[in-house]
Amino acid sequence: MTNSNRADSAGARERLFKAGLVLIAAGFAVFFFVYVLPPVVANPDMGWLLGAGFVNPVAAGYSTDTIMCWFVLATWVVYERVQLGVKHGWVALLLGLVPGVATGFALYLLIRMRQRLAAA
Repeated sequence: MTNSNRADSAGARERLFKAGLVLIAAGFAVFFFVYVLPPVVANPDMGWLLGAGFVNPVAAGYSTDTIMCWFVLATWVVYERVQLGVKHGWVALLLGLVPGVATGFALYLLIRMRQRLAAA
């Protein structure tokens, strides 16, 4: 395999990775806005909204995992801001709250990749 073929292959893998992240982020955002947002708009009570994720032990497990994943993402964003100078991670943290961590995390990986490639 020549260096040119390796570069082409790496470029194709990178494009596939980015496309996958965009599809995941957008897919979850669409799901959220179609499935989750209507009941929230119908009942904007914050107590109900926060408690809805803890209606049974299984839901509580998933909700707690999601919340902790957001904190892991926040820790990573802050760390890389200080250590590597990755900018605009706060946007990913906001999107990690609404619509959710799947969208925020995917966006952060795209932000990070773009900045790291630009710095190289």
